[in-house]
Amino acid sequence: MLSVKFTWLEAAVATAVMLAVATAAALARRRSDSPRLAQTAVFTGEAGMLLGLFALWTYAGSRAEVSPAEAVRRAAWIWHAERAAGLPSEWALQRVFLPHPLLVQALNWYYAVLHFPVLIGCLVWLYVRHRAGYWRVRTQVVLFTAVSLLVQFIPVAPPRLLPMDGMTDTGLAYGQSVYGPRTGIDADQLSAMPSIHVGWALLVALVVVTTARSRWRWLALAYPALTTLAVVVTANHFWLDGIAAAALLVLSIAAQRAGGPGYRALAARVRGAARPGPVPEAAAPRPAGRDSGRAGDPAGTAAPAGTGRAAQAQARARGPARCARPAAGGAGRPSVSAGPVLRNCPAGRPEAGHAAQSRGQDGR
Repeated sequence: MLSVKFTWLEAAVATAVMLAVATAAALARRRSDSPRLAQTAVFTGEAGMLLGLFALWTYAGSRAEVSPAEAVRRAAWIWHAERAAGLPSEWALQRVFLPHPLLVQALNWYYAVLHFPVLIGCLVWLYVRHRAGYWRVRTQVVLFTAVSLLVQFIPVAPPRLLPMDGMTDTGLAYGQSVYGPRTGIDADQLSAMPSIHVGWALLVALVVVTTARSRWRWLALAYPALTTLAVVVTANHFWLDGIAAAALLVLSIAAQRAGGPGYRALAARVRGAARPGPVPEAAAPRPAGRDSGRAGDPAGTAAPAGTGRAAQAQARARGPARCARPAAGGAGRPSVSAGPVLRNCPAGRPEAGHAAQSRGQDGR
């Protein structure tokens, strides 16, 4: 069905190239304010991360060192566990669709092609329209996929490779299989548990429902339901594969929320350490207030603007202001008074209050 040749090694090389371009663009961005460099660094970095996940996925499948007998034995255990739990039979559901070749071929195509474009399209939509939520969802994708790949190192055969269930390999029957040398992809047939298809579909639906504001957003819930139908009818997954994927997705989201505050605190500490230290207060320039630079206050030491009404009220409570003049017979000391002292009164300005009484007593 697929003619593209893209192995895990080629995906790893593409990942390295993307990350190298992202690093070069980020370094060049430090010496230039070009927005194109910033966009290039972000785009290539995110694309490299997704390619890296694909490389790990294909590597996990192509390097699983276990005999098929063990994988089939685990699949048989899952089949009996589902029957004991009362889950519906995958074989009975497939028999409903087998008489309709067009539907089966559409589901084969759905299983083989659609999951990657839909996930990437969701991430692009978030990055372009809802940038604030993009980084959180991107982290959820990485966490869920990484945990799923770790679980897939324990091989489990899909239903189509289990002889006892009587299910048909619909991809092989219609020449649409994504497994085998004709496809050019190192896809593992023994990594059915958990179903990454179902997990990604659930994540996309959750993101659309919680982010979009249109009343049509609830239609996104049909995507994981249709994905589950496709993986079961094509005999690529058990019901429990999808249930396990949903459980891992919930655990990944919970782990991200639990570790979020610690990660943000660490990131803030790193950013704070990278910034230059604060300017000392003594060396900082004095702000130019309304009272700085006035006559009689050349150094700008007058009370800052913003204390006007409170200062005026206090001045009125202390009494009328007057000028400081040398006391009679004194050595230039100002006379003692109760009110505030203005050192530079305008010439010819009459004094008020107790100052006039002091001149009368001094005989001036």
